Amino acid sequence: MLARAARLRQLSETDRDILRLANHPQFDRWLQQITATGGCAHPIHLSGTTTTRDALTGEVLHHYDTADEPYERLSVRCRNRRATVCPSCSRLHAGDTYHLVRAGLMGGKNIPTGVRQHPRLFITLTAPSFGAVHRAATAERPICRPHRRAVSCEHGRPTSCREVHDDPTDPRPGQPLCPGCYDYTAHVLWHAHAGRLWKAFTDNLYHHLAAQAGQGRTALRRSVRISYAKVAEYQRRAAVHVHAVLRADGAGGAEDLPPSWVDAPGLADAVRTAAAVVRLTVPYARGLGEYELRWGAQLDARPLRAATGHDALTDDAVAAYVAKYVTKGAADTGAGTDHPVRSQEDIAAAAVCPHVRALMAACWRLGGLAELEHLRLREWAHSLGYRGHILTKSRRYSTTYAALRSDRADHTSGETEAGVSGPDAVTEAAWRYVGSGHTPGAAQLAAGIAEDLARSRHLYAEAQADREWGRQW
Repeated sequence: MLARAARLRQLSETDRDILRLANHPQFDRWLQQITATGGCAHPIHLSGTTTTRDALTGEVLHHYDTADEPYERLSVRCRNRRATVCPSCSRLHAGDTYHLVRAGLMGGKNIPTGVRQHPRLFITLTAPSFGAVHRAATAERPICRPHRRAVSCEHGRPTSCREVHDDPTDPRPGQPLCPGCYDYTAHVLWHAHAGRLWKAFTDNLYHHLAAQAGQGRTALRRSVRISYAKVAEYQRRAAVHVHAVLRADGAGGAEDLPPSWVDAPGLADAVRTAAAVVRLTVPYARGLGEYELRWGAQLDARPLRAATGHDALTDDAVAAYVAKYVTKGAADTGAGTDHPVRSQEDIAAAAVCPHVRALMAACWRLGGLAELEHLRLREWAHSLGYRGHILTKSRRYSTTYAALRSDRADHTSGETEAGVSGPDAVTEAAWRYVGSGHTPGAAQLAAGIAEDLARSRHLYAEAQADREWGRQW
């Protein structure tokens, strides 16, 4: 007995917690719950009941009560999109995003397949320069910032860099050549107004399409509608740029073809000119003037096709690309943290580079100005002032996340709910939040379950690819 007690003392806290869970009489059911969440890293724990009755007779068709569950609670997914927070839920979110974007390009999910014939573009809009930064080496531009003669800025730092930053681990690309010359205020204000800049761009796009057609904007609106889905991504310089899928529809949306004069090249020209003239004047602080915000000079607009073609992206490739980036947050690129900061001490202690720390500090400083209070910059200092959603879409572009989750829930519970639902069935539910997260041992077991499920999906995908290859040959 004493020897067993000594061995238990030598075990880590995680090992002791795993033994506690394994010895629970309902351990198998607990494993079923965690498997049902996909091995979610931070599940939400609920307590309550659900009762389904026949509305005519009052007969109980189905009853569920968490009192019969392990620890008298039910665990559900946290649904966090960030891979750094919950790999399992982020993978599911990426899958939903893929289907959401793909449906708007190829049809399906209540979107007609005729959208394949609509003019469609994949565009990238960038932030302007806020100061010179080190650049990673490319085939076209291997040297960072070459200049014929050495020149220093007013702070005594060189304005050029003749090094080749071709090492992926080199921390300098994206960092300012001179932090004193870098306009951190403009960077933060640009992030805070990125949503308004996008709105100004889409408004301009209608104006420029109307000019192409030689008609007024109101008349154009009666025949053309622009639908989109866009995702925000942090560059290495910690500035957000926007990837978007644009689709030109008729007045009725995805069901209608646009006028014959609307084509992909004309739409791309309108995108370039519409973005170039966006100007947004915003106040800085009393007595300190205003800032004029705009999009960056780097802009890309490429046509989309259902099959491969010259200078064209495929629909599947774009949907996968957007899905990959929607699971990334500011912390993935070192451009901020996953959680809000509450004080200047939190900013000083954050595991970020000096450039990002300076941006977070600028958010905190500007957030204290009465003129900028409405921007809530301190609340969004962890994302460098950017407070928009990572992915947004126009109403008629495609389906919604809610619809995709509802379809998945119906599919998952189809057998369970068989015979208990119908026009005469009434469901009464009462739930309450009782906690979240895992104990150390539960977290390790959940991570193992998530890894096993991911491996199974990978093997299944490989088997499907092999089967398709064999079918072709």
